[in-house]
Amino acid sequence: GHWAEPITVGPVTPDRGPVMVEISYAVRPEDREAFLVALHDLAWRRLRDGAHHWQVFEDTAAPDAFLEVFLQPSWLDHLRLHGRVTRDDAEAQARVLAFHQGEAPRVRHLLAARPGDLPPATHAHVRH
Repeated sequence: GHWAEPITVGPVTPDRGPVMVEISYAVRPEDREAFLVALHDLAWRRLRDGAHHWQVFEDTAAPDAFLEVFLQPSWLDHLRLHGRVTRDDAEAQARVLAFHQGEAPRVRHLLAARPGDLPPATHAHVRH
């Protein structure tokens, strides 16, 4: 268990999805390039493990604010990602986290919302 299990306010159906994961980082401007290289190295690992539509964004009003976003097909797929982190994956994650300033990055899990779905239950913050 490299990552903590996502916190929810109630049960989430395993087939619910897609799941959007947002991770907010604070990075010193002088570390921008090295951080982006490390994050892009982590991205291919996320894509290999079933994520899609991965992207990193930087805030136009805050030069130290970055947001990593990726989608996973279902809640079950996301939970599986938590359970299959290799030592190499953990080291890649640690390289990214070494650039983050302050407390742990903020992580949000958001579920696609459609009529007939159970109410969203995963807008909680989790540390990766």
